[in-house]
Amino acid sequence: MLPIEVSDLKKNYGSLKAVDGISFSVKQGEVFGLLGPNGAGKTTTIEIMEGLRERDGGDVKILGLDPWKNGYDVHKKIGVIPQEFTFIEKTTPREAILYYADLFNVKCDPDQILKDVLLDEKTKTYFEDLSGGQKRKTGLALSLVNNPEILFLDEPTTGLDPNARRAIWEVIRNLKAKGKTIILTTHYLDEAQQLSDHVAIMDHGRIVAIGTVDEIIHQYGSGERLEIQGTEKLAEYIKANTELEVSYDHTRRTITIPLKKRIDALAALAAAEQSGMEWGEIQTREDSLDDVFIKLVSEPLGEQGETAIDSGKKRRR
Repeated sequence: MLPIEVSDLKKNYGSLKAVDGISFSVKQGEVFGLLGPNGAGKTTTIEIMEGLRERDGGDVKILGLDPWKNGYDVHKKIGVIPQEFTFIEKTTPREAILYYADLFNVKCDPDQILKDVLLDEKTKTYFEDLSGGQKRKTGLALSLVNNPEILFLDEPTTGLDPNARRAIWEVIRNLKAKGKTIILTTHYLDEAQQLSDHVAIMDHGRIVAIGTVDEIIHQYGSGERLEIQGTEKLAEYIKANTELEVSYDHTRRTITIPLKKRIDALAALAAAEQSGMEWGEIQTREDSLDDVFIKLVSEPLGEQGETAIDSGKKRRR
């Protein structure tokens, strides 16, 4: 049994298809990145998986359970950290963990949890005095109180500085090493590329790409290419004196040559040298996940779409 199985999931708000028949599964102990622009359907999908919204069609199994029909049992086995996490200002991380343990009616080791999220040096610091990164770590700590099998992390590093972001990355990697299954939503494509075993890119309620980061880049990217800073006249010379495909970007003053074979780079540079013209920096590059993401997704739904989703929310009370 896979910890997460989603099949032909659908959710509508009037005429708006917020989630339009998506399917994916997540293996135990992997980080699964759910990506997409605002209004793509990520939050709706996550909240259906968490048992907070009722679906209109399809099937969802979380640890073999229907999250809407068996919400109480599912909630005991998952951990959630929302994007806008906050807590009582005059409470320390250790006190917060003990409070959550009482709510869940479970026993836990608060000192070990704080160590797991790299917050053991701030165990007696009030929440209001913690840095942004430390507050996010507190949220992560609380999501671990019930020793969940699955963690839902919604934009866990939004607004943090680079050092704080990488500290959260380390926590996520450590949780994965302990066998936790993690659903990660993020607008930082480098973060998804660093942390995710598999990613799904959503756009207007549908999954437009799914697989490992390398698989998606290979399938939808432009491949490896050589870039030379130079003039359009140099680009024309290289094209006329080789069998290479050559394009020119006037804005960047850059000549781009797809590299079907490594030796193509040598042919291009030889032609540039033989031209007698000046040319500048050279580099080879491949598309990143960020490049592919921009190619695959269209404009977000905008205010009208977001309002329709907000007005149509049906949460469990």
